[in-house]
Amino acid sequence: MATPHIEHKLTLLPDLPGCYLMKNKLGKIIYVGKAKNLKNRVRSYFKSSHEGKTAKLVSQIRDFETIITSTDKEAFLLEITLIQKHRPYYNIQLKQGHGGYPYIKITNETDPQIKIANTIKRDGGYYFGPYPNVYAADETLNFLQKVYPLRRCNGFQNRPCLYYHMGQCLGACFKKVHKSVYDEQIKHIKSFLNGDVSIAKEMLTKKMLDASKDLQYERAAEIRDQLKYIEITVEKQKIISNDYTHRDIFNYYVNHGWISIQIFFIRQARLLKRVKRTFPIADTAKESMENFIVQFYSQENHQLPKEILVPESLDTNLISDTLDVAVRVPKRGQKKDLLDMAEKNAKLVLDEKFRLMELDNIKTVGAMDELCVALSIPKGRTIEAFDHSHIQGADLVSAMVQFVDGKPNKNAYRKYKLRNEDHADEAASTREVIRRRYTRLLKEHAAMPDLILMDGGDIQLNAVKDVLENELGLSIPVAGMVKNDKHKTADLLFGELDEHVSLNPRSQAFYLVQRVQDEVHRFAINFHRQVHTKHSLSSELDTIEGVGPKTRNKLLNEFKSMKKISEASLDKIESLGIPTQTAKNIKYTLSNIEK
Repeated sequence: MATPHIEHKLTLLPDLPGCYLMKNKLGKIIYVGKAKNLKNRVRSYFKSSHEGKTAKLVSQIRDFETIITSTDKEAFLLEITLIQKHRPYYNIQLKQGHGGYPYIKITNETDPQIKIANTIKRDGGYYFGPYPNVYAADETLNFLQKVYPLRRCNGFQNRPCLYYHMGQCLGACFKKVHKSVYDEQIKHIKSFLNGDVSIAKEMLTKKMLDASKDLQYERAAEIRDQLKYIEITVEKQKIISNDYTHRDIFNYYVNHGWISIQIFFIRQARLLKRVKRTFPIADTAKESMENFIVQFYSQENHQLPKEILVPESLDTNLISDTLDVAVRVPKRGQKKDLLDMAEKNAKLVLDEKFRLMELDNIKTVGAMDELCVALSIPKGRTIEAFDHSHIQGADLVSAMVQFVDGKPNKNAYRKYKLRNEDHADEAASTREVIRRRYTRLLKEHAAMPDLILMDGGDIQLNAVKDVLENELGLSIPVAGMVKNDKHKTADLLFGELDEHVSLNPRSQAFYLVQRVQDEVHRFAINFHRQVHTKHSLSSELDTIEGVGPKTRNKLLNEFKSMKKISEASLDKIESLGIPTQTAKNIKYTLSNIEK
């Protein structure tokens, strides 16, 4: 089942092609995928039933991000780059050495060959790809072997091979082929694989038309399919281009006083990395963007590229002079498309941020409104909740947490060491902490909460109402958070007769009460552990001869724990103003305790 955070993000997905990156609870990318329609594809993970590896993958997803592309073919190739960069666990089948996308390779030999390769090796060969459509790559290879043959046999064998008779081998099988012949063929192959397919397509188109005229329809269909495979394989892409200049692309989108920035890192003709930033701006968008680009390289230790591409709204001379690198504004073509794609992604990120903020506001402010309606009290903003903690009546403490508009306000949290001597008296403990909290607020003329929640039953609830109404003259709604046998929020006690008020377990009000209850319990327990640990240390130190309250406090303030005191040198202990004999007693006693 998708988390609320993922559910919210699913509603914001665009109906556009692109790549998606699935993350686990640690933020690590565990799967990269591509889609013709991001909205449909990503939603399918969480809205459909799965088995095996996919079910296991979905169970580990805690967040995702997307990158928009202009076409699904760009998404194909961007997916490859992202997989090779992040090596996600669930993309095993796409990793090198595991049946990955193939390359077309021209070997570095006296009699070179053209073949399919699964990995790139430093062997002096020429590699093109990788190609996401394996069948199309294979068909293109077959076409090249027919049109621009190199060597298809195993080498010299004193007689022509079958491929030579078919016109698909230059004859290294029975004669010496001059290097210039191979070089000419390799020149044509490189040009073809780099996108210059016009001559080959003209030739195939003519053959297809001739076959059709001769009523050879099956042959014409084969050539038509060959043309399609060539287009799929060698069509120029925005993500993987033929320009190997190292460049960074910056673009941005501004709305509601926030700026969203996208940086594309183009390395080895590929989109190697994407960085995104969002933050509120005080200056103009232009100034914020120019400052960001300069600081990006000076503060974040990013290596300067050969070229930076930016939108025309920025001062290219200022950025170029400051960074001493070429800064350009593309007007058309592939670079302009990449710049536009960066802007689209920037807009998507900022729109998603605002929408999530809006949904979070509904979840928090709306939850508070729901709770007030359920209790039939005036709408308010502030909840204060209390909980007690002790171990068999020892070290009794209380803690208070505050939620404003459904969110924790940690600056207002308070801790109380209770003075009540009867540790078994829950009502007395409750009266003490309520009295201390709201007497102080009255003296300070501070605002009172709109609702008080107690982590307990009717005993604590009535104790709160007694202090507020009869001692302090305050009229603040009070409810008790009742737990079920699984120690989870079940419902509330409220009203003059402490009646049960049931909340819809799927409502935001229910989730809010649950968050408040968990938070006040956590805060009280942590405070109690601190107090109990300190008292335990104090009691052990008090047994050492020569250690009184002042010496004990000096040791605890300096070393914090018994272990660190025992590890401290005699000189270090004496430096606190502790007599030599007392310091020796401390070391001797604690060393025996450690043993």
